[in-house]
Amino acid sequence: MKVQLENVKPMDIEKRSFEIITEELGYDLPEKEAPIIKRCIHTSADFDYAKNLCFSEDVVEKALKALKNGACIVTDTQMAKSGINKKALAKYGGEVYCFMSDADVAETAKKNGTTRATASMDKAAEMSKPLIFAIGNAPTALVRLYELIEDGKLKPELIIGVPVGFVNVVQSKELIMQAEVPYIVAKGRKGGSNIAACICNALLYMAGGRD
Repeated sequence: MKVQLENVKPMDIEKRSFEIITEELGYDLPEKEAPIIKRCIHTSADFDYAKNLCFSEDVVEKALKALKNGACIVTDTQMAKSGINKKALAKYGGEVYCFMSDADVAETAKKNGTTRATASMDKAAEMSKPLIFAIGNAPTALVRLYELIEDGKLKPELIIGVPVGFVNVVQSKELIMQAEVPYIVAKGRKGGSNIAACICNALLYMAGGRD
């Protein structure tokens, strides 16, 4: 059997990928959320994101406004931090932070008998900057964010809740959707650091005038 390859120029590969995604979806996505959903599918080759991504009311507009006003992004993995387009974020005065490897976070987690993800959310809550949280690995980070919000100690501009896994993953996402904050959440078990980063990038590209 002869294998037939598509003849696509390197600079057109992403464009062609998005064309394929649109063709295979077979239906129109909500206009404001479409670039985010399609980029998640592009990153993962998983069309389930067309159905499992949940958006709070007006979240895209709120997220774009926050980014343009210099909001910083806090992640729960170095992988997500590495994947976020820092140059695009810096254009608006924002930075990306991940505290998981910090010595004081490790010490606090050991002292309190919690995870580093929990301790890193506590450290982030002490920052005096507008914050977007991009959580792609640790459900305990989402649980702690919910607790901090409920206690009035934190008011994020946005929570991207897409941890992947089995233990308390579904429940932690449900908690965030009950909190009074803007959110983009992948319901169910799917997600990951790559998805957290690609949602951030989709928003940054939209802020810069491209999908």
